[in-house]
Amino acid sequence: MLFNSYEFIFLFLPVALVVFFGLRRYRRTSLPALWLVVTSLGFYAYWRSAYLLLLIGSIILNYGAGLAIARQVGDQRLRRAKGLLIAAIAADLGLLAYFKYTDFFLGTINGVLGSDIPLQHIVLPLAVSFFTFNQIAFLVDVYRGYVHEYGFVNYALFIVFFPHLIAGPIVHHRDIIPQFKRFNFSFSSTAISLGLTIFSVGLFKKVVLADNVAPYADAIFNAAARQEILTLTEAWVGALAYTLQLYFDFSGYSDMAIGGALLFGVRFPWNFDAPYKAACIIDFWRRWHITLSEFLRDYLYIPLGGNHCGAFRRSLNILLTMLLGGLWHGANWTFVLWGGLHGFYVVINHLWRDWRARTSEVPSRPSAAKRIPGSVLTFLAVVAGWVMFRAENLSAAVSLYRSMIGLAGWSGWSTDPPTLLPHLASAAQTYEPFGWVAALLALCWFTPSLREQVEAYESGTRRRGVLHWSASRTWAVYSGLLAWLSIMFLARPTEFLYYQF
Repeated sequence: MLFNSYEFIFLFLPVALVVFFGLRRYRRTSLPALWLVVTSLGFYAYWRSAYLLLLIGSIILNYGAGLAIARQVGDQRLRRAKGLLIAAIAADLGLLAYFKYTDFFLGTINGVLGSDIPLQHIVLPLAVSFFTFNQIAFLVDVYRGYVHEYGFVNYALFIVFFPHLIAGPIVHHRDIIPQFKRFNFSFSSTAISLGLTIFSVGLFKKVVLADNVAPYADAIFNAAARQEILTLTEAWVGALAYTLQLYFDFSGYSDMAIGGALLFGVRFPWNFDAPYKAACIIDFWRRWHITLSEFLRDYLYIPLGGNHCGAFRRSLNILLTMLLGGLWHGANWTFVLWGGLHGFYVVINHLWRDWRARTSEVPSRPSAAKRIPGSVLTFLAVVAGWVMFRAENLSAAVSLYRSMIGLAGWSGWSTDPPTLLPHLASAAQTYEPFGWVAALLALCWFTPSLREQVEAYESGTRRRGVLHWSASRTWAVYSGLLAWLSIMFLARPTEFLYYQF
């Protein structure tokens, strides 16, 4: 079931909320949590009920493994606990590898050895990457002694809670479980108005912004996959359109997840914080898919040694972390190379900082004017990376890169626009893609992030203005307008891009 669908907005979510609030008299029992477990499993089964047993089995096995590890840690049998931890994580990764990477490995073997092993064409279970990562984080935290809540219903809800089940944010057991004891059962709570606002903003991002710029990206990348010759103008329109589509699509999903959870009184961590304003690539990864970045840092980069092993080992650790992060996104060499490219970016950024620290007597924060060149360079590097991320294969990516540096012509459209972009009614609309790209870039660069607005309100430091949220009638009207506009565009709901990861 899609967040951006009539079924979810007008049926599933209202029923889930009404029954949940009806259980307020049982708030001291596990009934509200149990209701959310049941509804979340129904939410998942709506997609493909055959994989519901896989999800339930994974939850039961990981919960049992967590209990066993906790028991060994409590008895100071750390070697046994570590063995159980390794076995449980291996089982989780094995499950993920089977469903997500079987055909990738077989195809790679066929390509290298010239063999003809038939591909299995296994259907990827929805959300397998995200619920696997959540459960691995739980097991590691149990081993480290960070987990003190072992109730099965709460653990199951932590994994399947529908706002984050499909595509995150990736959350920690120790941050979420305690909130289940403080559910919101009041319609007058500020959490309701804030949750509805965030959900409406996310819906608007997805339905109105991302879905309307998507056709330009699809047209250009599909042409590159067909090895059509594109001009520099066309290539940059496609690359920028996808850069913006991906941001508004995934940040829209994350906002809807955060807003939906707030309706029940559960607060998720922010997943985006104006990433295209980043002044360097390190800053970008602190702003983009924040929960994944933190997961990779805490459960992969730091265990590898982090930055405590010298510059060379630090660079290797960064490259390995980013390569695996790229592979996690998808079973394709384009994702691996995208991860490696960002690993290279981050390594260069660290080396640059090291050099500046050695040569600058008094390191200081650069002024806004001095940050502009870094921001521009970072944005261009990110756009170049998204080309590899989106391209169907390496040859399509190389073709688009050639066009982006002007090797196939500098300006104009290589074909009649209605031919290349068939959704345009006439050649007179050839400037429409530029308008969408310019408008969305302005939103990314010149408006405060949703996180900035909410945190300013909650800290009492907000400024007056239409873009600064408050629990007021004015913002109720704004949110209602955003929701109404979004619903007008819901005739044909589209999947979120991160559903495929």
